[in-house]
Amino acid sequence: MQLVLDHIVKTFDNKKVLQGAEFIFQQGKIYGLLGRNGAGKTTLFNCLSGETKMDGGRALLEENDTARELREQDVGYVYSLPILPEFLTGYEFVKFFMDINKDKLEPGRTPDDYFDLMSIAKEDRHRLIKGYSHGMKNKLQMLLFLLTKPPVILLDEPLTSFDVIVALEMKNLLREMKTDHILIFSTHILQLATDLCDELVVLNNGALSSVPSELLHSPEFEASVIELLKDEG
Repeated sequence: MQLVLDHIVKTFDNKKVLQGAEFIFQQGKIYGLLGRNGAGKTTLFNCLSGETKMDGGRALLEENDTARELREQDVGYVYSLPILPEFLTGYEFVKFFMDINKDKLEPGRTPDDYFDLMSIAKEDRHRLIKGYSHGMKNKLQMLLFLLTKPPVILLDEPLTSFDVIVALEMKNLLREMKTDHILIFSTHILQLATDLCDELVVLNNGALSSVPSELLHSPEFEASVIELLKDEG
């Protein structure tokens, strides 16, 4: 399975944020999306998730020699600022989410099974989401994708809010999930990108370009990324 971006264009106030962005993302890899602040990383994610309408181009999901337009239900989106119903407890929200998606779930699973997978303590499951830390809310977002297993998962800087232990748990979870998904991870932290990602993609001047994989763990890596980014207008 692969996600094909075909000349995606998006303009805001006469500024072309995405200028014919094209790339092929493949199942089984974690891709790091790098770019300076304002480069358009979130705009690209919003276009792929269907939250923002593209002005041109398209995104295709290809599998078994067939291709179709990417649909909203194909995409799981972990927002940098979690959007959750804070008036519910974590358990109530997961139970509700399971009820409305029961046709997509493994039979016999309970909310506690998924909380256990995410290492969320029993006492936290029945607290109001309003009282969760930023990192806990991101954990809850991630839990939803264990339920529905969307083919494409977009992560907009989710690990920056986690402590060291939870961040390690999330990295291990993402490495396990990549086998069955296309994972694209937006970050501006080079160390995190090199530690977690299999391949890096730079968004600069509205276009996507790949960092050669042989540079990923080399002494020249940082200099090569900076070279790709420094001419951002």
